[in-house]
Amino acid sequence: MSHSKTSNTLGKRSFLKAVLATSLAAVALSPASLFAQSAPKEIRIGYQKNGLLYLAKETGQLEEFFKAKNIAVKWVEFSFGPPLLEALNIGSIDYGYTGDAPPIFAQAAGANIVYVAAQEAAGAGAAILVKEDSPIKTLADLKGKKLGFAKASSAHNLTIAALEKAGLTYQDIEPVYLTPADGVAAFARGAVDAWTIWDPFYAVAEAQPSTRVLAPAKGIVEQNSFLLANGSFAKANPELVSQINQAASITAQWTASHHSDVTAILSKATGIALESQQKAVDRTEFVISPIRDAVISEQQRNADRFLALGLIPKAVTIKDIVWAWKPST
Repeated sequence: MSHSKTSNTLGKRSFLKAVLATSLAAVALSPASLFAQSAPKEIRIGYQKNGLLYLAKETGQLEEFFKAKNIAVKWVEFSFGPPLLEALNIGSIDYGYTGDAPPIFAQAAGANIVYVAAQEAAGAGAAILVKEDSPIKTLADLKGKKLGFAKASSAHNLTIAALEKAGLTYQDIEPVYLTPADGVAAFARGAVDAWTIWDPFYAVAEAQPSTRVLAPAKGIVEQNSFLLANGSFAKANPELVSQINQAASITAQWTASHHSDVTAILSKATGIALESQQKAVDRTEFVISPIRDAVISEQQRNADRFLALGLIPKAVTIKDIVWAWKPST
């Protein structure tokens, strides 16, 4: 990156810090947002390098805001959703961000978590991929094939929904459970016939001439993402959770209109080429909002799908662990 481009990016990031500072100052002055006397001395936030919380981390704004409250911010990195949710459940982190499936598996296992906000999406940032020369031309052709994806992840949910759309069952394929990193290698060497994956891994693979998109998630499943908190933490610190949500929301508003800056930040973090990272950013919907009834209904459909296949041990009611966030105006 040239010096001028770097300076421009830093300038934009400084601008974001100023916007966040102004907005969060307004939140802090609201009587409804006063901290409880028992507020913790540290907030532990789980993030992934391809997500909104990483961008919030890079601005340093949460640290700046909570420093005045004598509350430190600790960032804990995870490669994907399920391990982040396990950490949230046992209380080793307080707050985090994942796709649609991990919270369902966590709730079914009795995890101490609550949904606190949603990042709604139309499913553009994930797909089922095959090799360019693969005989698999339609979703129906997946019958009898090895299909790789991360267990209990949003890719797992997309896989099941895609099979349903093709008139297939889960028993019609050979599932191969792979972390994203393992999936990259398995797909490259042909150890799986198809691979279900999300951005930015999707964008990187899509850029290879040897890769073909069999089916994008768009039109199959919505794939909303969620901000979640440890249940005990949210109950004890509702004002604090609201303020973290508000910070994420303000960051999201900025990222929606500064894709080139977002791309530069994420590309530096992941080592992914700017062109692929830009594609992933451009098809990401960054808006953060309270969880609407329609989102709860979609998540409930996802949970019922997993239950019908015996992939979760018991039925769950999503609305039971939805925490009501009322953003400051």
